[in-house]
Amino acid sequence: MAFFTGAAFAGGAMWGSRSAEATSSDQSPYAMVSQLSRVLVQIENNYVDPVQRSRLLEGAIKGMVEELDPHSQYMPPQDFSLFQSETEGQFGGIGIEVEARGDLLTVIAPIEGSPAERAGIESGDVIIAIDGEDVSHTPLDKLVRRMRGMPGSSIRLAIKRNGENDLRAFELIRQVVHVPSVASRLLDNGVVYVRVKQFQDHTHDELLRAAAKLRSQVKGPIRGVVLDLRSDPGGLVDEAADVADEFLEAGTIYTTRHRGQIVDEVKAIGGGAFAALPTVVLVNEYSASAAELVAGALQDQKRALVVGANTFGKGSVQTIIDLPGGAGIRLTTARYYTPSGHSLQAEGIHPDILVELNRDSVSAALPTLHERDLEGHLAQQGSRVSAADSPNARPIYREPANAGVTPKSSVSKVDGSDARNVPFDPITGADFALRIAYQALRGTLPAPSAPP
Repeated sequence: MAFFTGAAFAGGAMWGSRSAEATSSDQSPYAMVSQLSRVLVQIENNYVDPVQRSRLLEGAIKGMVEELDPHSQYMPPQDFSLFQSETEGQFGGIGIEVEARGDLLTVIAPIEGSPAERAGIESGDVIIAIDGEDVSHTPLDKLVRRMRGMPGSSIRLAIKRNGENDLRAFELIRQVVHVPSVASRLLDNGVVYVRVKQFQDHTHDELLRAAAKLRSQVKGPIRGVVLDLRSDPGGLVDEAADVADEFLEAGTIYTTRHRGQIVDEVKAIGGGAFAALPTVVLVNEYSASAAELVAGALQDQKRALVVGANTFGKGSVQTIIDLPGGAGIRLTTARYYTPSGHSLQAEGIHPDILVELNRDSVSAALPTLHERDLEGHLAQQGSRVSAADSPNARPIYREPANAGVTPKSSVSKVDGSDARNVPFDPITGADFALRIAYQALRGTLPAPSAPP
């Protein structure tokens, strides 16, 4: 998701006295406010059980905002605080990345240096209980919230480890955890691998530190960059623009439009750390928003080949608005457009080289969800699709059937702090999409796959 921090767009039409007099009672917002008051009174007087007025009104506000589109949201103080900690990349917690696999809360990886890593929690561990309470059938966001808390407070986890019959008990002390957003590794033949997990505070600074580290490791010049944006949900758009700028010498990075009018155009200033290097960008169907903005900028500016699957297609801008009492609104205020003027909304990025991966039987039975599949999504304005973009016009590489099943995210163990799972020579590794990107960068791609 891509967010702007700061105030909402100001301005709009100024209403004069004549316009105000011409406004009918049906058009006035006060008519609906009066209706809300009537419903509130009916519920308070007649509902089967007593109901707190604050709960009712908060629900009304949530419904009003969420009716707009899937990404606008009213956040009560506790939710807003959690949201801010995520965009800042640090929070009080134990430092594990988890995902829900059916009813199982599974550890993807502990964050380097975190309480979870020091305690010995490992990738693949399944969390059975938190502070003695069973976690099955509980939404993932609520479980994540329960594991976070004030630094210095304690939490107890019951964990099932593969191959063991007995549960393991862990008591951990929460601390301020910083979640790195950039991972990097030197590959064979002078190629460097850079993964951006999400765009948060200091992502650009992390990228510059990674560039300096890579240059100190390579013998001779860097010969190319694989920029991995797979499963990157987006984040802070200013950080994404700064990252894109490191790959561009000049030109537009993106524009935004509010009610059809261009309100912002962001351009590269040149002199970027990777601006002169051949680049391939890896994307998948989970690359969204600010990640799509970066891929679209490099693709339109002919600075990079984009390799992978069609991206999610979230091309809207959310403005973060502080409200009294610690609450906040995430409000959709504009649409992104690529340098060529194409809208990302509900369309996404079409890779220059398509990669089709094997899927396990469960994931193969489920349709891939994109922005255009979400109820209430913003309509597409303009399209990225052209004759050159059609699948028949693009080379397609299909993962061989005997290569085994590729996980939903081939980079699930590269959690932003660890790139050790990326092979030095990607051609020998199990990550088929990375192999194709590496070969495309080196100019050693084999012939595309034959039609199925």
